Amino acid sequence: MISGSRLKGKTKSGTMKLQTKENLAGYSFLALNFIGYIAFKLIPLVLALGLSVTKWNFASGFKNMEFVGLDNYARLLHDDVFIRSLINTLIYGVVLVPVAIFLALVFAVILNEYVFGKGILRLAFYLPNVSSMVAVSVVWMILFLPSYGPINQVLMTLGIDNPPRWLNATSTSLLSIIIVGIWQRIGYNIIVVLAGLQGISKSLYESAEIDGANGIQKFFYITIPSLSNTMFFLTMISFISSFQVFTPVQVMTKGGPGNSSSVLVYYIYKNAFQYNEIGYATAMAWVLFFLVFIFTIGRMIFTRKNEG
Repeated sequence: MISGSRLKGKTKSGTMKLQTKENLAGYSFLALNFIGYIAFKLIPLVLALGLSVTKWNFASGFKNMEFVGLDNYARLLHDDVFIRSLINTLIYGVVLVPVAIFLALVFAVILNEYVFGKGILRLAFYLPNVSSMVAVSVVWMILFLPSYGPINQVLMTLGIDNPPRWLNATSTSLLSIIIVGIWQRIGYNIIVVLAGLQGISKSLYESAEIDGANGIQKFFYITIPSLSNTMFFLTMISFISSFQVFTPVQVMTKGGPGNSSSVLVYYIYKNAFQYNEIGYATAMAWVLFFLVFIFTIGRMIFTRKNEG
């Protein structure tokens, strides 16, 4: 007969072997993603950090790469176009984010309470978010044409004799890009806000009605406070996305006129692939990385505080 201690030992050994096999199976499933992360995320990140302290034209090969230390970062402080692009990027985010969120909140409340056929309307609002931005930008270029564009035609019909020149004027080129960004972003915001509205208890509104609250009071004292986490999520995600705006600028204005609509990602692209200054462009990319990193950390801290 097998003693109890020997049987217990065999059982424990079998359990450990089974656990080891399960761990190996789990690691094998993760291995592909882990290898992909190292190959396509971690290694390029390290190489980018190295490139940011060099002067290199990739067309001339690695042998002509020159180490310049922090000169690229010091050069950024004296680059007027970089500073203008950074300011334009911040303006783009500061204007686009609150406007897109406010309009999404208004439309979402209307859709949630007063409109039939919500599913079709949700799809209609969301379509710009999944449409090709190249095609969308070309359409908006036609809409913004100074002389024959539909927007200015409508404005002239309303009695405005000298409508804006939109993409062709330094004073309105960035505004035009912002308008396109709001139009493209608002659909996603509406879907997220609608999801948040579904989570608000109807009893809160019923209690407010019993106390004599009107629609505006319910909106400001129940709806907005209940959506605080949703609003913060949208704010952070929208800001991070706004820092990466590129396609409308590339297609519609090329950063002009006079760098009035140049943004950070577009200027990075120009330096890397038009001027062949890879090291300098990589230094700018790290500045963009730290901007996004700051907002991401802020979002994580806020989320943990709320969860706590």
